[in-house]
Amino acid sequence: MSVIPGRIETSLTDEQLLSFDSAEGLEQLLLTASSVRDEGHGQRVSYSRKVFIPLTRLCRDVCHYCTYAKVPSQVAAPYLSPSEVLSVAQAGQRAGCKEALFTLGDKPELRYRHARDWLSENGFESTLHYVYAMAQQVLESTGMLPHINAGVMSPDELAMLRRVSASQGLMLEALAPRLSDKGGPHFGSPDKDPFLRLQNIRHAGELNIPFTTGILIGIGETRQERLRALRVLKSLHAQYGHIQEIIIQNFRAKPGTKMAGAAEPDIHDLAWTVAAARIIFGPQMNIQVPPNLNRGYSATLIRAGINDWGGVSPVTPDHVNPEASWPTLQVLAAETEDADKTLVERLAIYPAYLKDSTKWLDPALRTPTLHHQDGQGYGRCDPWVAGSGTVVPAPGVDMDSGLILTRNSSNDLDNIIGSACQGDLLTRHDIIKLLSARGGAVAEVCEAADVLRQKVSGDTVTFVVNRNINYTNVCFYQCGFCGFSKGRRSPEARGKSYNLALEEIVGRAKDAANRGATEVCLQGGIHPKYTGETYLAICRAIREEVPSLAIHAFSPLEIWQGAQTLGIGVQEFLAQLKEAGLGTLPGTAAEILHDQIRAKICPDKLSTNQWLTVITAAHTVGLKTTATIMFGHVEDYRHQAAHLLRIRSLQEKTGGITEFVPLPFVHMEAPMFAKGLARKGPSFREALLIHAVARLTLNPHIPNIQTSWTKMGVPGALACLNAGCNDLGGTLMNESISRAAGASHGQELPAAAMQQHIRELGRHPQQRTTGYAAISGQGASGETDSAVDLTGPSDELIPLASKVKESQGQHCKVGQEFV
Repeated sequence: MSVIPGRIETSLTDEQLLSFDSAEGLEQLLLTASSVRDEGHGQRVSYSRKVFIPLTRLCRDVCHYCTYAKVPSQVAAPYLSPSEVLSVAQAGQRAGCKEALFTLGDKPELRYRHARDWLSENGFESTLHYVYAMAQQVLESTGMLPHINAGVMSPDELAMLRRVSASQGLMLEALAPRLSDKGGPHFGSPDKDPFLRLQNIRHAGELNIPFTTGILIGIGETRQERLRALRVLKSLHAQYGHIQEIIIQNFRAKPGTKMAGAAEPDIHDLAWTVAAARIIFGPQMNIQVPPNLNRGYSATLIRAGINDWGGVSPVTPDHVNPEASWPTLQVLAAETEDADKTLVERLAIYPAYLKDSTKWLDPALRTPTLHHQDGQGYGRCDPWVAGSGTVVPAPGVDMDSGLILTRNSSNDLDNIIGSACQGDLLTRHDIIKLLSARGGAVAEVCEAADVLRQKVSGDTVTFVVNRNINYTNVCFYQCGFCGFSKGRRSPEARGKSYNLALEEIVGRAKDAANRGATEVCLQGGIHPKYTGETYLAICRAIREEVPSLAIHAFSPLEIWQGAQTLGIGVQEFLAQLKEAGLGTLPGTAAEILHDQIRAKICPDKLSTNQWLTVITAAHTVGLKTTATIMFGHVEDYRHQAAHLLRIRSLQEKTGGITEFVPLPFVHMEAPMFAKGLARKGPSFREALLIHAVARLTLNPHIPNIQTSWTKMGVPGALACLNAGCNDLGGTLMNESISRAAGASHGQELPAAAMQQHIRELGRHPQQRTTGYAAISGQGASGETDSAVDLTGPSDELIPLASKVKESQGQHCKVGQEFV
């Protein structure tokens, strides 16, 4: 066979794989397998944080290497009771586990009267019906995702358990019927018939069950038989696509079993088998080896091509191999890093299957699974939530796992970062790779963005003193993320509806100017009685009464609606607004500029092209705008990357965007979250990274990257200032949209407090105008004239939930009626 430098061809016959039996041949095989694995999984090695629930230790089989199965006289009860199951599950939940692994012997009631009597007394038809009930209890009580290993089952039994499990599993173990002959390890174990097990795996494929299987090596099979078993499994996967992971498990001799004196496979035999499996299955398959059975060999196994450590429990032992304790997650993370990989927590169902959850998950599992996952389909692990008071992770701690990072991982990001810093156009794949950074690579991306920020903006952090006026929360659009608007069907839901009179709007603007604000930001719902004349009248009235105040107003949706009501084009309407006093336009209502996502979260809102049309028209008539992204709900990194590229392309053509503002989804009062259709917002890693990646992607066309303290919280916003951001937004008073979404902050951050926070970072505060001109007398080292406590630019219309305060006069019934 031909050899390419350092690695062999990856299309190998069994005979060719068997020929790599020397030490030199094994090294070559491992190098190839590692390279194949990297094509599919890059730097990530995953694991699942699980709790182990041994529902019953009874089994009708008598495998000669097993210590898990017991006879009735050896157990206190044939099954764990429901309260015992729940107690174990709740302990796992407290420890951050997301997977509940149910293990049990095969149909013990077929062998033991003791099991039959217990099931009958407790009202269960069979062991599998009890498994169903307990999995449902754990799912409903804790939200953890059951993974069920229940042995050989019929299609009906598999389908029943599919309703309460995110995934199921059954090891093929071996494809050698002779192992069931007298004297063999499977003699007396009817469920270890390989053809019955293959039939079970096939049925799982027909039922679209994400499935775990694999082989057990060292129980008397040959290497040729291992390869044959792997080939058969690959054939089943090629037909159904349901095998989400292949486990290569090495036999361990256990005292008290008939095979206590049998030889165990050594690390070279295990590594050869793992490498062969990787080469047979290719780059995308998840190949797993249990870490507790192979302590001290993590680096070798990673070199052999694994990308997963399986389930690791911080709560319960491995009841199948109780003599082999789990490594701590900190040790596992360190050993994974030593092999130049990053440990990543996954769920019981792998990311590839979550991309099509309607196919692979029962409806009852889709919402809890969605709530557990991040934008890439891995576990959403850190406790930080946008809009809440949760603390941000400490420096040096992995934001996903909470584990201490010993050093940066060697992610291949240097070329991408270098291109970005030179102002080159990044590809969508490049941006996705940056957004996917984990472990130490997160710091690498953020530090690069911050170095670029320093080159563009120096050490100055800008902010604007302003006031928000949300003149109505009545809206006939039904965006799934918005907790601010009050619709026609339920106008009093989530607080009272209101509609400010023009006199009230002007009065608030005058008050803002009197207290030192330079800008007033106006946005509201799409009131059914509003026309383009409403928006024109607001601008004229504010300009007449407060000519010094910059009017930053009206989302692109309001512009589109206003133009339609007047029967004129968007550009003509914008020109009229500019003449009436409009100074700049907030680039909100962007959400995600990808129509597949917009169809899910705001189907009746502007399309991507319509949003771009409004912003382009604004720039054409001489109105500057901001641009936003609202992320962390149903989109993934592909959609975020597409959004960033559309913003960059627009700015290259018009140059009219003053700043880019990432807005993390605040989930607490979002209708689509309440319906189980959205994630819990981004993780802190994701929120931090999108600010950094925006700086890198939009360089050099958009010099200002703003962080929203109303969404990120002050600690989170300050962290973003060290990840590429140079603007802290507005001081904000009467900010209603974030509060309505459920955010615990958002009403006010006075200028004096902003300055103090900025100086504590070693940076220099600078009050600015809406257009980023420095306010005279407010230099980098100067204090503002007074601690102004007014509001800043309105954030995206995203789910918000607190009631509007009566004391702020937002329920004025003047001029227009409530709806």
